[in-house]
Amino acid sequence: MKMQKAIATTGRKWSSAAERLAREAAARLGIPYIERGRQNLPELRAEYAVDYVLVAKQGQLKISMEGGELFFHPNMAHLRVKNLRFGQGDRMVEALGLQRGMSVLDCTLGLGADAIVESFAVGPEGSVVALESEPLIEAVISYGLSHVLAENWPMQEAMRGIRTACAEALPYLREQPEDSVDVVYFDPMFRHPLKASKGIDPLRALANPAPLTPETVREACRVARRRVVLKENARSLEFERLGFPKLAGGRYSKIHYGVLEL
Repeated sequence: MKMQKAIATTGRKWSSAAERLAREAAARLGIPYIERGRQNLPELRAEYAVDYVLVAKQGQLKISMEGGELFFHPNMAHLRVKNLRFGQGDRMVEALGLQRGMSVLDCTLGLGADAIVESFAVGPEGSVVALESEPLIEAVISYGLSHVLAENWPMQEAMRGIRTACAEALPYLREQPEDSVDVVYFDPMFRHPLKASKGIDPLRALANPAPLTPETVREACRVARRRVVLKENARSLEFERLGFPKLAGGRYSKIHYGVLEL
């Protein structure tokens, strides 16, 4: 787990709350806090020779980088949760076989949308733990999940029900008891990205690019009681490489889910 070269600061409109949030995040991540002053973010990156600036602004944390910014927004999961609320399905929920009261270990938090849908599906009686190996991503998304206000209570309850951890999947799985969760889920960066997925380009720049390993899958099978699921490009060879014999997903969908029934 690496820490990228980064600093923390506030937005241009300073407030005591923003400074406190930026300082707290900087201390947690072990990066410097810098007074914003009149400089823009590219100037700050250049002056301090960093790739990323963590910005506390309007009650949120954002990551500024060359080419874009990364932040949490619940709308990424809003439509999927709405579909579930009104009786329509969700392919990921079906692939994971989720029911209320189940426990999920999501090994790739990313922008948090899948974890929100999982949390809604298992309800407050269930549990979702989401891992993120990159500290900057985990800091931004975990803060958003626990502080951003959603449009409705079901969404907000699902967001607040997620527990995050900054950890790599394999060492975390090794520490877990056998048969300790119902489902383990992997959504690594696709080996061959979908060209239409421009919304995750900032995430791709920051995320861990390492491929999933057979050892990690074996540990997941030890820890999970019911299923281990891998999300990938529908044409990916990763399913075969990692031993996922059963595929779930729409016939014309660009995304499929490999399912290991335990």
